[in-house]
This record gives sequence, structure tokens and C-alpha cells, in this order.
Amino acid sequence: HILRDLGADVCVDNERTRGIPCVKDVSKMHVVEGIDLLIVIGGDGTILRAVREMQDFHIPILSINRGTVGFLAETQFDEVDELLPVLLTGGGVLEERTLLDVLVTRGGKEDFRAHALNEAVIAQGTISRLVDLPTTVNGEELTTFHADGLIIATPTGSTAYSLAAGGPVVHPTISATILTPINPHSFSQKPIVIPGDATTEVHIEARENKFQDTTVILTVDGQVYHPLQQGDTVSVNTHEETVKFLRRKQDTFFSTIREKLKWGETVDG
Repeated sequence: HILRDLGADVCVDNERTRGIPCVKDVSKMHVVEGIDLLIVIGGDGTILRAVREMQDFHIPILSINRGTVGFLAETQFDEVDELLPVLLTGGGVLEERTLLDVLVTRGGKEDFRAHALNEAVIAQGTISRLVDLPTTVNGEELTTFHADGLIIATPTGSTAYSLAAGGPVVHPTISATILTPINPHSFSQKPIVIPGDATTEVHIEARENKFQDTTVILTVDGQVYHPLQQGDTVSVNTHEETVKFLRRKQDTFFSTIREKLKWGETVDG
């Protein structure tokens, strides 16, 4: 109703609004294209799914939180009456977030490809065992990570799984990629931040142990899973496209990490 009062033509996702009475008279959208703004209502997982299914990255996204933490969301649901008219009449800014282009090659051929807003994770998929992950950056040897896995994250994803694994918080406007080992065997293998235009390649090697049925899994944004094989190479670059988020004019990143991550707060003993 707010959007229509502002003179906007409204359509809704055909699949996700099926059976919802309040949108029965609203036009249905089968493919996200030819629109000026994509409004995503939900939590962070809903936003990640919407980005994964986008074909046209020129369409900006306005995210409204109906989840729990809603770290990626710009506004809470109880703010929409006041904020939507401001944003839809030019009172906002477009903030660009980088994506990762994730490519798996097997036998010299492309086996799998996806883009990630948060991260790509390479880890054991069945039994919690160390994996050996020889890693290069721009063709130069970095190290062989001996760990439960490796997280390759964008600055946006630095506050997600990477942070939980001990990685640094990186402002989302910085061009960077974060490599965070998961429970590394060596104390010397710490998270590292590399230039955003660098190419990271991770080679999958078998680690001899009595559990021969273990599987290494590539996970993209916690939602897409792809089993890897010995000899596979996972290449990660910054995607040529960026995701555009419609936001308020002021930078809300620092207030977000204070409020939603409780960053910097003291713990009473």
C-alpha cells in the first residue's frame, strides 16, 4: 500500500507469494528483470538467495528485515512507513558490494560456477578431519592450509562465518578478499586480507587416513553445496559485477556492528 500510494507499479515474486491473500490482486513476476527496484523482505538468508538468483545486477535492492539479526538489511519493518517515501523519492544512495566469482575446474574443464555475496567455504563434508589445501594467490604459493577448511570471504562476508572463525571485520566498501582458515592445525596460519583484484586458487588433495569415505565440500553463501574431488581446483576472483543496495545517505556500518554484533561492549563478570 505504501508503494502504490507513492505511485509505484508493484509486482511480487510468483513462487514466494503463492497463497498469500494480501497480494492476490498484485501482478506476478516470474523473472526478475525490467524493474527499477527489488525489495527483499526477510532475513539475511533471504537476501543471499535473492542475490544468487539475480540475472541483472543493475537492479538495486532494498532490504527490509523480518528475520532475526538481519545484518544485511537496511531497515526494520516498523520503519517502512517513514523510510520508504524518503528512499523512493531520491533521499537514498546506492551502495555497491563486491561479489566473488567461484569456479571449480576438474580435468581442465569447468565443473561448477557460482557467485557469492558473503563467502565460499571449502571443508570436510562428512567427518571432521583436517584437509590439506595448497593455496596460491596470483599464481604465487601462499601456503598449504592444514585445517578443518578454508573460508574465502568478501568484506560483506567478513562479519559472517569468517568472523566466527576468527577473521577480521573489514568495511564493506574496501576492495579486499579475506582468507580465514577454520581451526588451523598450526598457530602460524592466521587469517589474511589480500587485494580484491587478486586470484586465489585452492587445490584439493587427498589426505590419507582410515576414513576413505570423507568428502570435501564447496559451500557458497551457506546455501549451495558442491562436492569436490581430488585434483579439483577452486578459483576465486572478484566478480565483474557488483550488487547495488539502496541505503540511507549516512554510513550505517559502524552503528550496525555496534547494535547487531554488540561490537566493543564489555562483558560483566
